[in-house]
Amino acid sequence: MNALPWRAWGPDAGAGVLVFVLGMVEALDAAPPGDPPYALALAALGAATAVALFRHAPAAALTAAWAVGLFHLVTMTPVLLVESALAVVAFGTARWGQPTTVVAGGMSVLVAPAVIVVLIGPRPFYRFFGLGSGRWVEAAYQLGTSWQVVVAIAVVALLGLPWLAGLAARFLDRAAESRRSMVAAEQQAARAQREMEQAREIARLREEQARLARDVHDVVGHSLAVILAQAESAQYVEDPDGTKLKRTMATIADSARASLRDVRQVLSAAGDPPAPRAGGLDSLIDGIRAAGHQVDAAEYGTARPMPPELEVVAYRVLQEMLTNALKHGRRDRPVRVERHWGEHGGDLRLEVSNVVDRPAAQRAGETGQGLTGMRRRLDSVGGRLDVRRRDSPDGTVFTVTAWVPVRAGAREVAAR
Repeated sequence: MNALPWRAWGPDAGAGVLVFVLGMVEALDAAPPGDPPYALALAALGAATAVALFRHAPAAALTAAWAVGLFHLVTMTPVLLVESALAVVAFGTARWGQPTTVVAGGMSVLVAPAVIVVLIGPRPFYRFFGLGSGRWVEAAYQLGTSWQVVVAIAVVALLGLPWLAGLAARFLDRAAESRRSMVAAEQQAARAQREMEQAREIARLREEQARLARDVHDVVGHSLAVILAQAESAQYVEDPDGTKLKRTMATIADSARASLRDVRQVLSAAGDPPAPRAGGLDSLIDGIRAAGHQVDAAEYGTARPMPPELEVVAYRVLQEMLTNALKHGRRDRPVRVERHWGEHGGDLRLEVSNVVDRPAAQRAGETGQGLTGMRRRLDSVGGRLDVRRRDSPDGTVFTVTAWVPVRAGAREVAAR
């Protein structure tokens, strides 16, 4: 039995003390003069113990109640009026007892009348019913078994009604606990739903932040690489009248304006992917050539229209390829750009090759924001990226290949 605070035991212990005191008063009144009521005192103590245990130890309370009954059966001690308080034990077994205790309490309600009526007889009840003058009880008992039926019904009512009341309270408590559990489960589910929605929103914001960072990186990185290449080449231009220098500066200004326009578009897109510049992939190749870098471009197969989201992916991926070629490649070697259009709705394969000085080869091969951004863009549309390098007499040749799914006709289907 688990130890409970004294305040939890207090009311029940007080009830037990009260039963014992009332039982002793009744025992002293019923005992013959000069004869100590030891047997009646023990019966009162047993009833008081059962009452004190009925809430926190219903099985022990039921055991104490049956001990009192057996004591009366063996000693033929008269039943005290105060022992009617044992009805609370029947209530306690049904209300707080374990399943076996509940069943034992219900069986006790049925067995107790038989023990009382058949085995004990009427004399121990003289004082219970007649309070000292049990003549009418004895007279009623002489009428036959009808008296036994009346007593059995009375005992069943005395014990059965509290037992049924305890059982009803037990079921009501179980129903209330079930409702509380359902409410708690619903609250937990609602809290989990809110947390999941918050996690989704955080993931969406982080993805949007990452997309914005990739777009800004692609736009600014490419433009700065073109501007840097033009500025460096301008230092070695032999131009007595300044015409070539002016043309180079104009190209730098055009690249800067285009970069600013692209950055504004990225920042104001409100989650929509920015559209590529007019001219598409060819405009990127022309920009590299305008920076003074030689580009060998080739296109194979038949070009087909692409959905806007795939067109943006192809544009940004090629933009980052060319940016890396400008940053790490040798200026005296051309950049090789190939576009391969697959047949029957296949992939668009973009391939950029450039020669890198051996001291710069290690830096060029490091995985950075550019390669990560390209892979993420391609993964989002079902494409893929491959980066390889090989040694040549001129240096290390880096080849970056991207496969972009075309999904031919998607634009026309979307337009319809």
